Amino acid sequence: MTAKEEFISIYNEHIKRPGADKLLDYLKKSDFFTAPSSTRFHGSHEGGLVEHSVNVYHCLRAYLERPRVKELYGMNYSDETIAIVALLHDLCKIDFYTVDYRNKKNDAGVWEKVPYYTISDSMPYGHGEKSVYIISGFFYGDARLTREEAFAIRYHMGFSGIEDKNTIGRALEMYPLAFALNVADMEASYFLEGSEKN
Repeated sequence: MTAKEEFISIYNEHIKRPGADKLLDYLKKSDFFTAPSSTRFHGSHEGGLVEHSVNVYHCLRAYLERPRVKELYGMNYSDETIAIVALLHDLCKIDFYTVDYRNKKNDAGVWEKVPYYTISDSMPYGHGEKSVYIISGFFYGDARLTREEAFAIRYHMGFSGIEDKNTIGRALEMYPLAFALNVADMEASYFLEGSEKN
């Protein structure tokens, strides 16, 4: 099963809110399933974004299944909430990357033009907040994101975000799902995907 097929299967099995079908149609028409996840770090290849989203889903599920997390921290979330925050946390990367070319010496020492990903942000609305904004265009009214879902997506970068560290810490403390999603995102990024050097 490809990452795209797995994403769609998980999405259709768990995300049932009104508007979910329209959001999935939007993803299919966008570059979500072909975009990289970064320019040169984790998932910096075609389809890297959907692979990363599926990896985060599996990492988040595994984290939330730990007895300590359930029993001591009281972190129990629906299958739908887990799928929404994990699969959709990086929608901000839709139409975000473009291919450009640079000169690089090949193995024979000859210069040649090689493609690479670069950022072309046509909607500079931040990172996590842009994902929440996009999702909110499809899940609204009674189907809208819960506050915890919105905060989890907004703060999934944790302390690697650029805003005030006290604000991040407070959000992670108030909304444990945000912390869990950050852990899953970092696990997928650093251990499952790695950089182009790995």
